[in-house]
Amino acid sequence: MARRATIVGSGPNGLAAAVTLARVGYQVHVLEASATAGGGVRTAELTLPGFHHDIGSAVHPAALTSPFFRAFGLRDKLTWISPEISYAHPLEGGRAAIAWRDIARTARDLGRDEKRWLALLRPLSAHLDDVVDFTGSQLLRMPRHPLAAVRYGLRVLQSGSPFGRWAFAAPEARALLSGVLAHANTRLPSVGSAASGLLLAAHAHAGDGWAYPRGGAQQIADALIADLRAHGGEVSTGVLVTSLADLDWGDPAAGDLLLLDTSPRLMLTHPDVPAGYARAVARYRYGPGAAKVDFALDGPVPWLHPDVARSPTVHLGGTAAQVAASENAVARGSVSEHPYVLVVQPSVLDPTRAPPGKQVLWAYIHVPAGSVLDPTESVIRQLERFAPGVRDSILASAAMTAAERVSFNPSDVGGDILGGAFTLAQAIRRPVLSPTPWRTPLRGVYLASAATPPGPGVNGMPGWYAARQALRDTLGLRLQPSDLLRT
Repeated sequence: MARRATIVGSGPNGLAAAVTLARVGYQVHVLEASATAGGGVRTAELTLPGFHHDIGSAVHPAALTSPFFRAFGLRDKLTWISPEISYAHPLEGGRAAIAWRDIARTARDLGRDEKRWLALLRPLSAHLDDVVDFTGSQLLRMPRHPLAAVRYGLRVLQSGSPFGRWAFAAPEARALLSGVLAHANTRLPSVGSAASGLLLAAHAHAGDGWAYPRGGAQQIADALIADLRAHGGEVSTGVLVTSLADLDWGDPAAGDLLLLDTSPRLMLTHPDVPAGYARAVARYRYGPGAAKVDFALDGPVPWLHPDVARSPTVHLGGTAAQVAASENAVARGSVSEHPYVLVVQPSVLDPTRAPPGKQVLWAYIHVPAGSVLDPTESVIRQLERFAPGVRDSILASAAMTAAERVSFNPSDVGGDILGGAFTLAQAIRRPVLSPTPWRTPLRGVYLASAATPPGPGVNGMPGWYAARQALRDTLGLRLQPSDLLRT
């Protein structure tokens, strides 16, 4: 009889773990609380029929550089859109800073900051695979590519300081960097924001840039689920797991496994969890939340700068100082009158997302944990600032507050979509200080969520690492991602 593996949570990490275990012969059952599978990679008609919105993540810079997804063959299973512009940052007066996939073109457009932009990012983008290898696991290890690790680490430390070496002379370059650093949803400047932002910026200038799948994020989940089912696995939706003590997941002595693509707090519901581990999990911190709104639009957004209309990803927030003021207000427990807004307009390059001539727009702002603020009006005001008249093109909208996110995804504690506060300390201790943080003290139980290394991002790596650790502990198997191609 085949060994059994139960996976709680059907996000990309849970599904990565499920695929890995199913391919080596486990009987895999995935349990998902929501009515549809996919976790943070789902797409639905949230506003009007024919308008397909991404419920969670929308653009996936790390998916095509992920060692797991490369081995899985995700590039070939979906149609990917690789924008010429990775992201844009509008400024007052119809100006904009543009992050072209071509780093040389980006730098030239930045004028007197050309050499500074190249010095900051070209060594990272040119050696992106080595940087991904360093950042794509837990940090308590010797890097396989020390020079890439040093290049990245020095730039993180320098960019994360108010007196960083990478100070730019003009507002365009400062804004272009600040917009990407703000993805980390933490104070600016900080080492955490620099670590996240520089990795994203390096992706912007390498390979496929900030790519996303035609048809929406759901395509990623569907590809994983199809592979799981082809290897005998199953997915059950509408199953909310609130306590491990009530979960019949098999016999750990016989090699059965339980992997959790959830908040580590679910571990606290089991009576046999050692007190020391429970204290460490209880100390693990969550960050501010995200409040999201989706719009069905009657046509393209009337951006003042024409290149912004061509960019699927747009950072709204004005100058670097204004972006920092917005993020630091959230860190202090409030929301700026002019918040930083992360915008995605996927239908500028993907006509399948909306009826002919129409568009969808996805946007969120950062807010204090548990906030009940509806972001709709704040987002519209920022859009109007750089695209006057956009309000008149809105056909319908659907908002989700930070407080409501937990009903969409129980792992989004307080609306935190990153799986835990993105700080230097928690990059090392995620969620516990251990060379094998995916393993828990309970035999056969493993953490497989973004609360474990390498953290947030649609890359499947936390699930892959958890499954690999489980197979090493249980069967003595030492899998590499390339082994997936042979199973």
